[in-house]
Parts: sequence; structure tokens; C-alpha cells
Amino acid sequence: MATQVFINLPVKDLNRSKAFFAGLGYQFNPQFSDENAAAMVISDNITAMLLVESYFQTFTQKPVSDATKTTEVLIALDAASREEVQETIAKAKELGATIYSEPQDHGWMYQHAFADPDGHQWEIAYMDISQFPQE
Repeated sequence: MATQVFINLPVKDLNRSKAFFAGLGYQFNPQFSDENAAAMVISDNITAMLLVESYFQTFTQKPVSDATKTTEVLIALDAASREEVQETIAKAKELGATIYSEPQDHGWMYQHAFADPDGHQWEIAYMDISQFPQE
């Protein structure tokens, strides 16, 4: 069973992407970062590898998608509260993110989403499982 998750994302401008995510409070692991890649620590077990597009291309034979035009993945992260969801979205917007949907309140789950400067879609959600509807 896997114990670590590495999300690999192509980026057009590594410094811009690092500044954006640092503005949201993320740290980078210098051991796995250089001029082609930045290892963004999401949690102890999850890392997003921000890879310059030309470097990303060396890992696949398929064309690299333009995330501003097509969607291949939605990255969903949990939050500790509704307020944290709202604060993260507001901060992302201030840093240049695009808000592509309205917040969704399902009672037991509250979520909102943004697209980063490269168009990758991130969903931030707070879940209160104690409020999950029972059948």
C-alpha cells in the first residue's frame, strides 16, 4: 500500500508558481527542488511536484495539457473549518487565482475552488462527518 502521494503538475513559470503557493502558506522541500522542479509540501504524506513544462514532458510520451483549456484532474484538499476554506479562497484570489465556481454548502460539507496561475483546479473542502446524512 502506498504511504506517500506525489502530485506532478506542469507549470509555465516555476518562480511564479512558487510565489503563488508560498503566498498560500505552503513550504518547499529544497532537497527535491531545483531550477526544474519545486517540491511543495502539502502534508507529511503529500507533495505536489511543480515541474517546468519542458521537464515534465520528459516523464511522458503524451502531449502536456494546457490546464487553462482542458481539465484532467481536480485536486481536492481538506480544511479544518469553513472559515479556513473561505480564507484560503480569498488569499488565492488575492494572489491571482481564478475562482471558477460558487461555494457549495451541503450541510455536512462546505467547499469552494480556484484555479492556480497555470489553470490547475484546486478544491478546498471542510467536512463534518458527524453531520453526514444517515439513511
